[in-house]
Amino acid sequence: MQGQKWSLLFLCMLCGLINAQNDITIKVFSEHEKEALLGANVLFEDLQKGAITNAEGIATFKEIPSGSHHLMISFVGYKTIETTVTIPATAELIFYMEEAKGELNAVTIEATRSTRDIRRIPTRIEVIGGEELMEKNMMNPTNISMVLRESTGIQMQQTSLSSGNQNIRIQGLDGRYTQLLRDGFPLFGGFSSGLSIMQIPPLDLKQFEIIKGSASTLYGGGAIAGLVNLVSKSPDYEPDFDLMFTQTSAWGSTLNAFYSKRNDKYGVSLYASANYQEVFDPEDDGFSNLPETTSITFNPKFYYYPSEDTTFWIGLNGTYDDRIGGDVATIENDSDGTNQYTEENISQRVSSQAVYTTKLDSTRVFSIKNSFSYFNRELNVPNMQFKGSQLNSFSEVTIQHNYDKNDWTLGANLYTTSFDEADSAPLQRDQNDLTFGAFVNSNFDFSDNWILETGLRTDFARGWGIFVLPRVSVLYKNDSGFSSRFGGGLGYKTPDLFTEEAEFINFENILKIDEDLLKAERSYGLNLDFNYKSKIFNETVGFSINQLFYLTAIDNGLLLNLNADNFFQYENADGLILTQGAETNIKFSYDHFKWFVNYALIDTRLRYLPGNPQKPLTARHNAGSVLMYETSEWRLGFETYYTGSQVLSNGTDTIDFITMGFLGMRNFSWGGIYANFENFTDRRQSRFSPLVTPTITNASFSEIYAPMDGFILSVGIIIKPFGNHSEHHDDH
Repeated sequence: MQGQKWSLLFLCMLCGLINAQNDITIKVFSEHEKEALLGANVLFEDLQKGAITNAEGIATFKEIPSGSHHLMISFVGYKTIETTVTIPATAELIFYMEEAKGELNAVTIEATRSTRDIRRIPTRIEVIGGEELMEKNMMNPTNISMVLRESTGIQMQQTSLSSGNQNIRIQGLDGRYTQLLRDGFPLFGGFSSGLSIMQIPPLDLKQFEIIKGSASTLYGGGAIAGLVNLVSKSPDYEPDFDLMFTQTSAWGSTLNAFYSKRNDKYGVSLYASANYQEVFDPEDDGFSNLPETTSITFNPKFYYYPSEDTTFWIGLNGTYDDRIGGDVATIENDSDGTNQYTEENISQRVSSQAVYTTKLDSTRVFSIKNSFSYFNRELNVPNMQFKGSQLNSFSEVTIQHNYDKNDWTLGANLYTTSFDEADSAPLQRDQNDLTFGAFVNSNFDFSDNWILETGLRTDFARGWGIFVLPRVSVLYKNDSGFSSRFGGGLGYKTPDLFTEEAEFINFENILKIDEDLLKAERSYGLNLDFNYKSKIFNETVGFSINQLFYLTAIDNGLLLNLNADNFFQYENADGLILTQGAETNIKFSYDHFKWFVNYALIDTRLRYLPGNPQKPLTARHNAGSVLMYETSEWRLGFETYYTGSQVLSNGTDTIDFITMGFLGMRNFSWGGIYANFENFTDRRQSRFSPLVTPTITNASFSEIYAPMDGFILSVGIIIKPFGNHSEHHDDH
């Protein structure tokens, strides 16, 4: 009897030990840098208990029963860890995750000033990176216009046949309403205007971040239509070297070189690009469709890592660009252009960047940044010269707080802009602007399904007033592959001389901006989108769809009108510019194949005019299809794009058209060779209507609504001596 009692007591103690509940802390770090990984998924599979690591890489579990359990740790861009752990061997478990080369990288977004990855940000952001960016580099290695032009709802509007200048239009709104950033620094459109896009080579860029709709709360005035943040590659412990040469059938040659490497204390990245384009006249009408261009870019950056928590880097960017278009005989004979029409743009840009970032403690990060930019431009046409320089500065200080369910950023910045027109100019349109802004932006997780983002900025723009800019976005997501984002905000834009209309007439006879007669443009915008991802056809085909609806209204729109004295003068519109529409993006994936389909409805109305007409040179209907085949050795792509009918300024409707392209690349261990057949059906505007009527010292140009250059074949080689591996990024 006594033995039975001891047996029963021992059995009870054993059961109690087995069923004991334990509190466990799991820490997750990167294997190489030994840095905490924020957002890693930690799962006890047999218990179906999961958690996400915080800013310190910690996931905490309560009431984990004693015994052996299967543990899985996953994080995008790293190899998944699957192991068995015995509880309660220790109350703290530490794991180091190895980067997975060739796997899907974590898409961390910089444009929203948050440390979150894209899946946990309520603001709708489109990300272009990895393979897609490399494909566009091969299609056009000279500048970023190709990357932007083939994104849904974005139009690259060429403003000059002779120089090839282009402006970005998001959802039908002029380029001055889109803010271009590089690593969070404004790229200062202004005087560079349509040349900005043409002078940014893409090879040293890691990803594009595109926010459509008002983003003025994040970076100040000018982001009414949205913003594009270009994120540069940063050095890693493994060296990275790319050497890329491209030759086109239009006699354009481009050489790009990029190198980066870091060690424990120092890092460096070096980028250089050179492009030469001969004057190109596919119509043989004696007038150029592509200007003769010489462009050189050099961009070194130096990094210093005094500790694991602190980074300091400085960069310098220099660009020289000379492009001349017009009468082919005059250009080829190196004449002074007095007998026939030519247009020449000569520009130089020098800019600096400096960033200091340090982790104050486990939750706070402090950063300070500064940049200066000098841009000099000379525009020469017969009997007229527009010449000047612009000096810009940007300074910003921020502090970030990162908690488990809440992160927020508090900061202030100062913009200055000074445009100085040449003393020989008859109108003297110098302009000096200063804007000081303070802002706060916050993300808060109400639950695993609901996340709220709010922001508030107050700007003081000297001469224009004070602007209070709130914004709010909400994200809902579930475990079934569905998510939705809804948001909106206010924006503004202070007037300046440099608009698409002014570029079209070479800034001739345009009066100075008058602060007493003009008001700043104001805007409000809304976005609603739905996302769904799943596997179909017995889980053999990946499927995803993103459906966006948007609306943006602009009050006091800036117009360029001819006055009674035959001078052009800026005025505010008496009514709204209203753009609304929808974008649809669908993706299928099967084995090595991917198929992307998109459609954009862009309804941009000038409500200050009788009848509320559609904005000129804005197609209401656009669609595209991209079919890709990708293996470790081959990359093949076939593209089709449809552009609907547009309205010219005189009310005439244009013809709609379809363009097609094909890209092929063969990868090797040392790099790859490629060929791109751009617009191989040779769609160009000259097939639909005349482009130009040349005269002795003047030329009458048509508005540009279709491709100018037609079919162009590009062939090239890319050399990667440190290995050829592809990166995969989500596109949205």
